Amino acid sequence: MAYTYFIMKIPFIDLKSQYQVLKPEIDQAIQKVLDHGQYILGPEVTECEKALAQFVGCKHALAVASGTDAAVIALMALGVGPGDEVIVPAFSFIATAEAVVLVGATPVFIDVEKDTYNLDATKLEALINKNTKAIMPVSLYGQTPDMDAINAIANKHKLPVIEDAAQSFGGTYKGKKSCNLSTIGVTSFFPAKPLGCYGDGGAIFTNDAALNDKMSKIRVHGQSARYYHDMIGVNGRLDTLQCAILMPKLKKFPWELEQRDRLAKQYNEAFKDLTTKGVVLPQVKAERFSAWAQYTIEVPERDKFQKRMEEAGVPTSVHYPRTMADQPAYTHFRDPNQDLSVSEHAALHVVSLPMHPYMEADHFQHIVKSVKSALG
Repeated sequence: MAYTYFIMKIPFIDLKSQYQVLKPEIDQAIQKVLDHGQYILGPEVTECEKALAQFVGCKHALAVASGTDAAVIALMALGVGPGDEVIVPAFSFIATAEAVVLVGATPVFIDVEKDTYNLDATKLEALINKNTKAIMPVSLYGQTPDMDAINAIANKHKLPVIEDAAQSFGGTYKGKKSCNLSTIGVTSFFPAKPLGCYGDGGAIFTNDAALNDKMSKIRVHGQSARYYHDMIGVNGRLDTLQCAILMPKLKKFPWELEQRDRLAKQYNEAFKDLTTKGVVLPQVKAERFSAWAQYTIEVPERDKFQKRMEEAGVPTSVHYPRTMADQPAYTHFRDPNQDLSVSEHAALHVVSLPMHPYMEADHFQHIVKSVKSALG
């Protein structure tokens, strides 16, 4: 007799369920844009920017074509260029360092904290010199770094801080929203982010009116009036359709953040006994709220763990398998004498589990069971 074994298929991020919940509002928003036909800088862009600024609690928001564009535009507005250095954490997605290189500057890599994987502020001041032009901390996996410590050092040396909040939109630090914690905040609306559109997208936030004016010009080819270009710029606009899609999602977003936090706490409770097996669970520091872009743990034998999870029908992902300083195109920027051991350890051991606000109870139970079995 032949037996058929059923393997549950679980989505890593469930955008289909989210769409079904928001389908009437999203479809109506898209149809409105199709009816008026203003696909570039239409009225929904301004409306979306106002809603984003209000959500974050800052004065200005600019919708842009991607999170990478957001970082590039911010650096350009600050005058960062050839000969300048920008301090970035060694452990992050490559776009953080990439933006620095794209404006002609040099990324200076700094190690991260063991418990949050965010920039280690205790190592920051030693890297500042006469060429340092900015500091770009990353709020990794949804949690902000110690922004008070970073801002204090930056203020002492008269340096701007750009928070790369591509994974932490919706998170908070001491009651203030991520993206409103420094000179400029930048984020991504890539579909898999906590707040995502249906393509590439991003936004820039600041309370500085002069900076906002600069960045708004840079976003549109450095243009201050039609066919009058008084700055070097880029084509960095966010499509009207994407802004229309973001607004219904933004209304639902506070509820989704609560569900992400609830799920993360359930994971932590379910896995608390696994620490004896060398598993490291994510920690959220006091006075911080994580947007939980990822639920990321450390495991001793990652390849074996991922293979067993795949066999159980549970997707996993590694964010990230190399430090930025170890990427082939970036190794020449690395100081060979610098200790990046925490970042290197993380790159070898971190693995992310399914995380989204529409997780079904049976999926959660299957994930937990599979994790324990894979480590057993």
